Amino acid sequence: MTRAVSSVDTDASDRIGEELIELLHRADSAEDLSACMARVEALPEDSPRKSDLVELVRMAMAIRHRLDVQHQRESGMLAVIESARDLSSRLDLPELLRMVVSRARRLLGSQVAWLSAYDASLDAFHVLTADGALARGTGQMLAGRDLGIVSVVVKTRLPFTTADYLHDTRFPHDPQLDITFREEGIAAVVGVPLLWEDEVIGLLFVADRYHRTHTTHNISILSTLATHAAVAIKNAMAFEQTHAALRSAELAHTQLAQHAQGVQAAAEAHDQMTSLLAKGATLATICQSVAEIMEGAVLVLDEVGQTIGTGVADGYGGQGATAYHPHGDHSEALARALGESRRIGRSVLAYEADGETCRLNAVIGGNDVLGTMLLFRTEPLDGLAVRTYERCASIVGIVLLSRERTEASQSRDLSSLLRGLLSPRQDDLHLLSDRADRFGVALSRPTSLLLLETRATEASYLLRRLRSTPLLPHTLFDEIDGVLTILCATTRADDVRRTIEDAARQHFGAAYLGVLSRPIPQPSEIPALYSSLRRALPVLARIGMRGHIVGQNELALYSTLFETHDQASLHAYLKSTIGALIAHDEKRGSELVATLLAYFDCNQNAKAAAERLGIHVNTMRQRLTTAEGLAGHWGNALRALEIHVALRLWTLSGGAKEGVQNTTSALTAEGEPAAR
Repeated sequence: MTRAVSSVDTDASDRIGEELIELLHRADSAEDLSACMARVEALPEDSPRKSDLVELVRMAMAIRHRLDVQHQRESGMLAVIESARDLSSRLDLPELLRMVVSRARRLLGSQVAWLSAYDASLDAFHVLTADGALARGTGQMLAGRDLGIVSVVVKTRLPFTTADYLHDTRFPHDPQLDITFREEGIAAVVGVPLLWEDEVIGLLFVADRYHRTHTTHNISILSTLATHAAVAIKNAMAFEQTHAALRSAELAHTQLAQHAQGVQAAAEAHDQMTSLLAKGATLATICQSVAEIMEGAVLVLDEVGQTIGTGVADGYGGQGATAYHPHGDHSEALARALGESRRIGRSVLAYEADGETCRLNAVIGGNDVLGTMLLFRTEPLDGLAVRTYERCASIVGIVLLSRERTEASQSRDLSSLLRGLLSPRQDDLHLLSDRADRFGVALSRPTSLLLLETRATEASYLLRRLRSTPLLPHTLFDEIDGVLTILCATTRADDVRRTIEDAARQHFGAAYLGVLSRPIPQPSEIPALYSSLRRALPVLARIGMRGHIVGQNELALYSTLFETHDQASLHAYLKSTIGALIAHDEKRGSELVATLLAYFDCNQNAKAAAERLGIHVNTMRQRLTTAEGLAGHWGNALRALEIHVALRLWTLSGGAKEGVQNTTSALTAEGEPAAR
């Protein structure tokens, strides 16, 4: 019987031994070995081989543990080798760091891992990459140098681990980090430094959402990976510095090439402008050349902002030069820029609008400002281009100064000729006629005089404008005692009159008055007619005829009648004669004054006057009846003359064109309102 029991125990021992070898061979889990241990410990206490079997299982479990440790070491070594391989074969820093973090989490079997780098501008460590995070804030954590695990690792430059981060009192906590850790559910954390030359440049963390203690081996592997990450960061920084140096060298080379190109272009531009200047090129040619050189649009302005030269490069689409107006939206900016340009002696940026810049350069001649040069461009200018533009402005200044001297010489000849013709003691008319022929005025044919009066400074300005533009070809003109005096062929008198009126209206509004003479058949009659026109100008001022140039024939009667009267007496005359008619027209919107003037102009023929006004003859008679009731009976020839003169005077003073408002106000200034 005893022999049978011993046989059974031997068989059981053999089976357990075989099972242990099989478990170790299959590399089964430690739980399987624990189950085998439980079965051995369940054998009867009096079993002769129970203790041997227990020891056998323990030995198997020890072997299994050594195999696990060996496997972990092999895995760690493989991870280190793979990390080193990545480090030597990849230059993409973000991808390298992501692989290091992912490998660290996988190797330690942790749930979360992240890597932080030091940012000197923030004096803190911020997360570069994270793996396994669930909360959004984990990848955005910012840790100060003196808070959390960071403070311990930075201070000791050694790894640090905690099984329960939120309740660990070995370091000061960062409230914001604690909130993030709670949202992520982190409990155990291990952190290792990224060291480079004894400086902590970052930290590598792995964490779990349960309490856990990491082995020394795990921490060692993590430290190795952290070292690899530090090398990767430094390599990337060195690589970036190398690239930055290369880019800087390339940029310097490009800038040097551009500078050389700019110097060459500036030299060519200077040669081109000098050549044009030597050839006596016109201002228009100079402006176009500058526009082509500067690849934009150019305006040259006189001292009051009027355009005297333009140029636009082929293909330039900016509209700034086209939209320029002396009193436009940018006039204040241009005035400030002109003052600044004069002060520093350089060009300045005046303004920018609609993607286009306007650069201004004052054109100086001696101590005087000859004008202004504007450059419009859609692209910015470098320093060399600005200097080229300023040299071009100097060339323009030479052209303007030369033109000013030429015009001054020509103006002296023209002024001398005109004054000689106007003088009562005319010199040799034959010589004067020859000189006038050179200016395109034939004194052998009828001529006409035009006098324009405005303020003296404005007359001088208009004279300069006329001299700088081809508005008055084949004419003699000058400012004489504050009055612009023009002598031209009678065939051109109407054209000259319109040109002068347009220019005066543009610059002075209605603050001017003028008179155009009747044809002058002989040059010997010019002095007497000039004196007569000069006497007529005060008459025009007295009767308020500003804003018009009146023909001498229209003014002859009034010069005789009102040459010695002032404006107040003329107003009194109009008021006493036709004041009631004007007041009626103003109050009721009627046209009695115009109707009565047409009636007198048609020799008191109602039918002819009605046809002139385009109304029915019965309407004409009704208006005349009303007018007679207001102005009185004009059957007497003297009374008819008084009314006709007053109506004509009222027309010349602007009443017929501008309405009765201003005239009536003037006529009733000293009496009752016109509506009464």
